[in-house]
Amino acid sequence: MKKTNSLLNDAWSALSKNKEALISAATMAAMVFMVLLGPIFSPYAIDEIDWSMIAAAPSFSNGHIFGTDDLGRDLFVRTMYGGRISLMVGLVATLVSVMIGVTYGAVAGFMGGRIDALMMRFVDVLYAMPFLFFVILLMVFFGRSIFLIFIAIGAVNWLDIARIVRGQTLNIKGKEFVDAAKTGGVSTIKIIMKHIVPNLLGVVVVYVALTVPQVILVESFLSFLGLGVQEPMTSWGALVNQGARQMESSPWMLLFPAVFLATTLFCFNFIGDGLRDALDPKDRTRGND
Repeated sequence: MKKTNSLLNDAWSALSKNKEALISAATMAAMVFMVLLGPIFSPYAIDEIDWSMIAAAPSFSNGHIFGTDDLGRDLFVRTMYGGRISLMVGLVATLVSVMIGVTYGAVAGFMGGRIDALMMRFVDVLYAMPFLFFVILLMVFFGRSIFLIFIAIGAVNWLDIARIVRGQTLNIKGKEFVDAAKTGGVSTIKIIMKHIVPNLLGVVVVYVALTVPQVILVESFLSFLGLGVQEPMTSWGALVNQGARQMESSPWMLLFPAVFLATTLFCFNFIGDGLRDALDPKDRTRGND
């Protein structure tokens, strides 16, 4: 327990010295607060049309601080609601991919031999398949829905974490505490869940921080193609798609959602880099030298 606390303290000490990660974390906290509470302070609903303000420029006097879109809907409210969807997709889809990938990779690495080889060949086959093909196939069979987007992205995004976890498991399973558990008659499932998976926490945390922006970008790409969330709901990707079509006449329709999307991607990447450096004992050792 003392060793674990010491490692956590060292990691926090290293992370607290990373200004980029701290600023990014504070920025993301402010953006989440804004996305959740922002629409409360606006008099407009997400699908409310202001017929006198079609494609109106941003202005404080009329209450449309981000302007309106080509249908007269308030862009501030739609950007905030779009942020809820994009962040939710990023977090939920990443959680799905982590659950599948960690379980699959830990089992493959711990079992080894032919089982490991067979499971990894299956991963290689899936790697060869185009991602967009899977998503379109799922939507053809099950229809378009926000929950399907969560599952679809998460279900095909677990391959990377499965490989990473499998490699880490191959290293961990040779440790003395795992041998002791085997000698004590502990079942394979309990060894994986109680001894292997907890020691993968650092890797998983870093993976989550770096995968969330990737998933948000994928959802934005799907929405840009018209395969994402459907009206009247929206996401940052859908708003960027709409803004791109009106870029010359109404540049604010592209500017605001694009800034929020880009800021989120940068923040999560900086946070992920900071966590990776903080949880890497080699980096801490070099820093102490």
